[in-house]
Amino acid sequence: MEQVLTGTDPERRHQMAKILLLNGSPHQHGCTATALEEMIRVFDEEGIETELIQVGNKAIRGCIACGSCEKNGKCVFNDDLVNEVAAKFEAADGLVVGSPVYYGSPNGTILSFLDRLFYSTSFSKQMKVGAAVVSCRRGGNTASFDVLNKYFTISSMPVASSTYWNQVHGFSARDVKKDLEGLQTMQNLARNMSFMVRAFADAKQKYGYPQIRKDSFTSFPDGK
Repeated sequence: MEQVLTGTDPERRHQMAKILLLNGSPHQHGCTATALEEMIRVFDEEGIETELIQVGNKAIRGCIACGSCEKNGKCVFNDDLVNEVAAKFEAADGLVVGSPVYYGSPNGTILSFLDRLFYSTSFSKQMKVGAAVVSCRRGGNTASFDVLNKYFTISSMPVASSTYWNQVHGFSARDVKKDLEGLQTMQNLARNMSFMVRAFADAKQKYGYPQIRKDSFTSFPDGK
């Protein structure tokens, strides 16, 4: 009889993929966290290792375009999580970025964090699965969703989708728990992401990743 490996099976755990989740909300147990926790529950059922990192309550300064990371291999500022998370990101198979909606856009803290994280890291992000998750009371969700997805699509990271846009609605964590469709969307997103991570790992062994060209760089420094 074929052995079925569960999420808690030691052999499955040894070979398990890992998803890194970033909470861009300043509230550690708020609306965004509730959505991410629903995903983590499903990832655990799927036998996917997870790590949730709280970003939104940290003092994250923006990128100053100094170029030091190109020479040093890391961000010049060591006052926060960016360089620490960079190593975790490199080792992860996927990245989930969650944020509340502030004035029709993601939280400024998570945007500053992502600017520096993506710009300062030279390792390949190709085929790491990305997923954006947004929480809002009413509007601004799809605009915020679009902003977060752009970090993935410029980095050769496939974007995981669900049965609706990856969002939950509510003014509090209690409200979000009443958003049954939103929670269902998080569950389906986590299952799709789990499948993608495994499928890409299998395809890498069988076919290898697609070749990436970076020899062309369009720029018009003469102003013409």
